[in-house]
Amino acid sequence: MRRPSVLLLCVFTITCVKSVRSQEDKHQRFLCTMIPADTEPSCPVHMEFVQSVQAEGMKKTVMQLRETVLQQQDTINHQLGAIKELTSKLSQCESTSEESSSWRNGKDTMDDVPRDPNETLHALGKTMQSLKDRLQNLEQQQMRASLSGAPFPNELRDLLQHRLGNLESQLVRKVSELEEEKSQLYNETSVHRQQTENTLNTLMNRISDLEKAGTRFKSPEDFKLSLPLRTNYLFGRVKKSLPEMYAFTVCMWLKSSASPGIGTPFSYGVPGQANEIVLIEWGNNPIELLINDKVAQLPLSVNDGRWHHICITWTTRDGLWETYQDGQKLGSGENLAPWHPIKPDGVLILGQEQDVVGGHFDATQAFVGELSHFNIWDRVLRPGDISAMANCSSYVPGNVVAWADSNIEVFGGATKGPLQLCEDRLFNN
Repeated sequence: MRRPSVLLLCVFTITCVKSVRSQEDKHQRFLCTMIPADTEPSCPVHMEFVQSVQAEGMKKTVMQLRETVLQQQDTINHQLGAIKELTSKLSQCESTSEESSSWRNGKDTMDDVPRDPNETLHALGKTMQSLKDRLQNLEQQQMRASLSGAPFPNELRDLLQHRLGNLESQLVRKVSELEEEKSQLYNETSVHRQQTENTLNTLMNRISDLEKAGTRFKSPEDFKLSLPLRTNYLFGRVKKSLPEMYAFTVCMWLKSSASPGIGTPFSYGVPGQANEIVLIEWGNNPIELLINDKVAQLPLSVNDGRWHHICITWTTRDGLWETYQDGQKLGSGENLAPWHPIKPDGVLILGQEQDVVGGHFDATQAFVGELSHFNIWDRVLRPGDISAMANCSSYVPGNVVAWADSNIEVFGGATKGPLQLCEDRLFNN
C-alpha cells in the first residue's frame, strides 16, 4: 500500500500547542495540524495515533484475507465435488467392464450378446471428453486464482494435482483395457457364433438323416451297418442296454472277407468286466465266444465275402451253448461261465472290442464288413425258429434288442444303408 504524503494529526492543544482559552475553561480541545510524512512526530500522542491508524489498516487487511480464504474454500469445495464426479464416472466404467467380463464367463445366452463394442467405446469416448472438459475447467479455475493474487495453499494444490494425475492415469488405463476387451469380445463372439452354427448344422444334418432314413428304408429293419476299414474309431452302438439275463440268443446277418480274421462283430461290457459277452475272430484264431472272460471256440467260417446268418445260444445252467450258421447247427458245448448271470446296464458295441466299458478300441480287433438284423432274446430259441429266419420264411425281432434304425447309432464314418436280405441277388454277392 502507498504511504500518504502527509499525516493528519490531531493533538491535545494543552500539550503540544499550549493554547488555552481561559483558566476557567477546564475542557480540553483538539487542534488538527498537517505535518510532512518524513517528519517524526514531536510528541507521544502522535505515535499513539500512528499506531492506531496502522492497526486499523492491518485489521482491514486481515478481513480481506479472511474473505479471500473463504472464497478459496468455496473453490476447493467445488473442486472436491468435481473430483467426486470423476470418481463416479470411473465407477461406471468399471461396472461396464464387469458386465462385459460376466458375459465372457458364459452367463449370457445368444439373446444376451452385447451390441457392437464400437458403441460401447463411442459412449466411453463421450464420457472421457466430458471428464477432460472438467479437468480443463479445474485448471482454468486454478489459473484464475493464481492470477488474482489470492493465496492458494501449496499443500492443497499438490493434493489436487496428485488426485487429477491419478484420475488421468486411471482413465488412460481404462481406455487401454477397453480396447483390449473390444478385441477379446470380437474373438469370443466369433467363436461362440461359430460353435452355435456348428451345433445347428449338426442338428440339421441329423434331422435330414432321420428324414431320409424314414424314406430310404422300406421298413425299420431293412438296413445294414457298413464298417469298411480296420480302424479304432469306426463303430456302431446300440442305444439300449441289456437287463440281467440267465440265458440268451444272439442272431445276425454278416458279410466279410477280411483276413486274417473278421474282427469283432459285437461286444458287451459292464463295469468291472469289459468282456461280459464278446464274439471275435482275431488273427489266425478261430471265431471265439467270450462270456465273463471265459472262452469257447466256435466252428464257424464266414470270411468268404458272402452274407451269412449266424446265431448263438447260451444258458447259465451248466454253461451250455450252441452255434448256428445259415440255419444249420454246427457246434455245441458246455461249462462256458456256468451259473454266471449276464450283468445289466452295460454298453453294447457293434464292430469293436472294448478294453474298457465303451472305449479303448484296438484297430487289429475291429470288424471289417457289413452287419444287419442284429437281435437279442433273453431265452434260447428253438432250432426251427432259427432256421426259419435264416431261410427268410419268418422274422421275429429280439425282445431285448431289436434291429431298428432308431436303435443304432453310428460313429467315426460308419454308415447305414438300405438292404433287403432275402432278395436272391444279395445272396449271390
